[in-house]
Amino acid sequence: MLRDVGLAEDFAHEALVAALEQWPVSGVPDNPGAWLTAAGKRRAIDHFRRQQMIERKHSELAHELPSASEPPDVEASIDTAVQDDTLRLIFIACHPVLSAEARAALTLRLVGGLSTDEIARAYLVPEPTIAQRIVRAKKTLAAKHVPFELPAPDELRARLASVLEVIYLIFNEGYTATAGASWTKIGLCEDALRLARIVAGLMPGEAEAMGLAALLEIQASRLKARTTASGALVPLAEQDRTRWDRLLIQRGLTMLGRAESASRARGPYTLQAAIAACHARAPSLDTTDWRRIVTLYTELLEAMPSPVVALNRAVAIGMAEGPAAGLSAVDEIAGDGAFARYHLMPSVRGDLLEKLGRREEARAEFELAAAMTRNDVERAWLERRAREMASERIT
Repeated sequence: MLRDVGLAEDFAHEALVAALEQWPVSGVPDNPGAWLTAAGKRRAIDHFRRQQMIERKHSELAHELPSASEPPDVEASIDTAVQDDTLRLIFIACHPVLSAEARAALTLRLVGGLSTDEIARAYLVPEPTIAQRIVRAKKTLAAKHVPFELPAPDELRARLASVLEVIYLIFNEGYTATAGASWTKIGLCEDALRLARIVAGLMPGEAEAMGLAALLEIQASRLKARTTASGALVPLAEQDRTRWDRLLIQRGLTMLGRAESASRARGPYTLQAAIAACHARAPSLDTTDWRRIVTLYTELLEAMPSPVVALNRAVAIGMAEGPAAGLSAVDEIAGDGAFARYHLMPSVRGDLLEKLGRREEARAEFELAAAMTRNDVERAWLERRAREMASERIT
């Protein structure tokens, strides 16, 4: 309605603050969403009145503002092709007037609820860079007077890549939290999985939409096994695979089969789902088909060049060909500047050095990784690994 995402965000926040102040006294209204929408509109009208734009803006917004006696029909003007409010917002924010990078950053911030720090970690770029992208994206949408409405069905496909990327990154932040006292954020994972399922259902012919849904189904199957009852980190090698959710795995494998049947050329999400499937099918770490995983990562690196993919491929090489080969592969990519802020690089080196018996070097790498991470659970695990290296050296 405002044609300005910055103003819309401000008034939404003000409406939420008003609700926090009033609802404990007056009670939660029958239609909370409608109450918030009406409160936001009233604040928008006040804003434009103060800005002496009342003649144009007041008439536009007042036309939409219901009387206090009749509940607003907030769904009446919304295309019902997409039934999920969050997914609808993602499609809206991924407008082609913005660059791909700006779309993802803005949507992750506004819709996904990720901080600029969390988004920066996902892209391995400095936090100020992400902050600037978000600010510029808001200004561009306002300057272009972009209508915040669901695109026509034939335009949805043009925004699909950005939408899939946002859902993927939301899940990743939930699966491995950037910072804080929890290793995972289950709610984010559940939201992303729900959205991925909806997109795959909306576009059954899109292989990558199905590939992403398959990937998230399989990854989500491990969530309960990734931490102890007290919340401590459990690495893949130590996870109790009987705790993996077999229903989610089966759903993921079925969806992966559909994705691979829909297209001869496997995209990045389908390839990652195929890698996840290798883990899901293996009864143990040692029986995992690591050579196939190396092949899949090689294919993925061609389809989606990324320092993180390269590092994961090096880990797989270490499992398939031995720690010396893995360390060599890691050292080949260690010069990439993106790893200067990425704590998993020293963590991986520490693990490989430990397997080679170079425990003093491994200790230094684990300590470096612990100093770089901002997740409390991960830091505790890395510090424990460092102490283990030191104690074994003394023994």
